[in-house]
Amino acid sequence: MYIRRSPRPAHPIAPPRHRRSRTGGALLAVAALVVSACSAGSGPAGTTAEAAVLPALPQSTPAALSPYYGQKLNWRSCGVPGFECATLKAPLDYGKPDVGDVRLAVSRKKATGSGKALGSLLVNPGGPGGSAVGYLQAYAGIGYPAEIRARYDMVAVDPRGVARSEPVKCLNGRDMDAYTQTDTTPDDAAETERLVGAYRKFAEGCGARSAALLRHVSTVEAARDMDILRAALGDERLNYVGASYGTFLGATYAGLFPDRVGRLVLDGAMDPSLPARRLNLDQTAGFETAFRSFARDCVQQSDCPLGKKADDVGGNLKAFFEKLDARPIPTGDADGRRLGESLATTGVIAAMYDEGAWAQLREALTSAMQERDGAGLLALSDSYYERDAGARYSNLMFANAAVNCLDLPAAFSSPDEVREALPEFEKASPVFGAGLAWASLNCAYWPVRPTGEPHRITAEGAAPIVVVGTTRDPATPYRWARALAAQLTSSRLLTYEGDGHTAYGRGSSCVDAAINAYLLRGAAPAEGKRCG
Repeated sequence: MYIRRSPRPAHPIAPPRHRRSRTGGALLAVAALVVSACSAGSGPAGTTAEAAVLPALPQSTPAALSPYYGQKLNWRSCGVPGFECATLKAPLDYGKPDVGDVRLAVSRKKATGSGKALGSLLVNPGGPGGSAVGYLQAYAGIGYPAEIRARYDMVAVDPRGVARSEPVKCLNGRDMDAYTQTDTTPDDAAETERLVGAYRKFAEGCGARSAALLRHVSTVEAARDMDILRAALGDERLNYVGASYGTFLGATYAGLFPDRVGRLVLDGAMDPSLPARRLNLDQTAGFETAFRSFARDCVQQSDCPLGKKADDVGGNLKAFFEKLDARPIPTGDADGRRLGESLATTGVIAAMYDEGAWAQLREALTSAMQERDGAGLLALSDSYYERDAGARYSNLMFANAAVNCLDLPAAFSSPDEVREALPEFEKASPVFGAGLAWASLNCAYWPVRPTGEPHRITAEGAAPIVVVGTTRDPATPYRWARALAAQLTSSRLLTYEGDGHTAYGRGSSCVDAAINAYLLRGAAPAEGKRCG
């Protein structure tokens, strides 16, 4: 599974440099962030006809949960000007709420205007594994439109197992360096054994260091935590903007608590009805779509190192990857890392999330292909993995795998199953297919059995929900937005005809105006609205 997270939006809501969101282990992580599987029951919109509907929870609060719903947040300074922080308690196990708590990090920036307050607006950047608190403090809390920040208290909570909320732990920096360099396109039995060994070591590390938590980091549990936060904030309904995996989290909330839905924006939507293999296969095709768009642009630039014809770009890049597989190149890295096929592929995929990174990718590829300097592609890969210069990794990839492997049964159970599926994945993407197929094997060795299954989310009775899809989105293909919108009974689909992952705050005045009108006035976009 590739990373199912969303990069920070690129314009007013994003950092100055390219930032990617989640999918799997980049290749190892890349696969983790996505989930896909072919199903004979797929309908015209890509949903699984046989998938059960996520049932809503009872409207009344169970007595055993009353202490959690009645808690008061003790706000304190975060050390970040303008922001406050607090700790929210939630039950580790909702089935046994008396056995222990998880402590969740919450942050907010209070509304700055004098107009009528609209309550809280919860934001989540995706993942699973992306820090919502970090996103709020660095980007959303200062970069969302001023009129939104004036009327809403901007709020974020790191989901259980993520960042500041009792993070899942798996490997140290040195072991993660080895993991991210593992060959994800094995050519023989020995290379296959090494890849399986890397997956096993990763899983065993998570099991040894986060045993109890691994059983309780599902998306359903995180959505239930959000309802406790809603109550603690004093809001009758939840207002929410979620990107990428954050759409799955937000849709899950709507399915569980349809009567408590306020204004929900699901940007870069996922389809919850699909099994892991289909999710990964769809995402593989999504990256191919984005790569072809990059290829068409690249050959029009004077510094494109991949040829003069768009049809040649993929083959030339694949040939370059094969050279790196046989002979990695220097990067100047202080820890001695060289650029092999896995890190290079991750670097290229990272740049597919935002067309604003294409110039950086061309420069990095030129250096690597013509000067045998892999520093540029390594930097893109490190950004994707959230690795700093001191060889320290955030817990992004750990939480990503933990949530994905709990939410759905594994895409593949053995190397033989991957080999059988290779033609299908390589057809979906001649450049990335093989690596993404093998990356989808990671959950096969997970120490905890999955608790989730593919399901449809209808959220009957919910207020209007805005689902946003980008036609050439690499990580969350447009068909997923159409599928989710078809499932949600009160959805309005907003389509952005463009490139990159997610749409809000990335430069389309049409998209931004539609979402701002919805958040400020409750005016959902017209049915079938499209923005160029």
